[in-house]
Amino acid sequence: MSKAPEASVPRLKAHYSSKVVPALQSEFNFDSVMQVPKLEKIVLNMGVGEAIQNIKILDVAVEELTTIAGQKAIVRKSKKSVAQFKLREGMPIACMVTLRGSRMWEFMDRLIALSLPRVRDFRGVPTRSFDGRGNYTLGIRDQLIFQEIDFSKVDKLKGMNITFVTSAKNDAEARALLTQLGMPFRK
Repeated sequence: MSKAPEASVPRLKAHYSSKVVPALQSEFNFDSVMQVPKLEKIVLNMGVGEAIQNIKILDVAVEELTTIAGQKAIVRKSKKSVAQFKLREGMPIACMVTLRGSRMWEFMDRLIALSLPRVRDFRGVPTRSFDGRGNYTLGIRDQLIFQEIDFSKVDKLKGMNITFVTSAKNDAEARALLTQLGMPFRK
């Protein structure tokens, strides 16, 4: 009888299990492995304010975010009306993807190893973007740093926010976790 093939473990997840957990356990003097902070999810959010005038721009943004994440992006609608922006409640203005499990680890690996080094004049990601509860948000100005995006099909540059949600209790633990995972913070 042949044995069923085992699911491959993402490279960054294996690194987390073998190297990061013991390092964080000794650094913060955790008694149990379960106390070590872990990456819970990554949320990609692309706000498209121009969708108020032209809804087709949002369709392109959804397609690009789906390509980057490897998972279908969902459209988000406005929660309240703002007369100055000609925005009514319920109008579609953004798209987002929440990555968990293997897709999350694969995306983070691609982001750190391939995409961030493609940023022009890259000196590291800012360290002031922690929220006080152990989560980190990274703003990206254009989507062209991702290899999945075809340069010839892009008509307009669109930025995005990438939020790393961790189980860390504070920013120091979250920063240590992300540093161990390879996030290139500014010195």
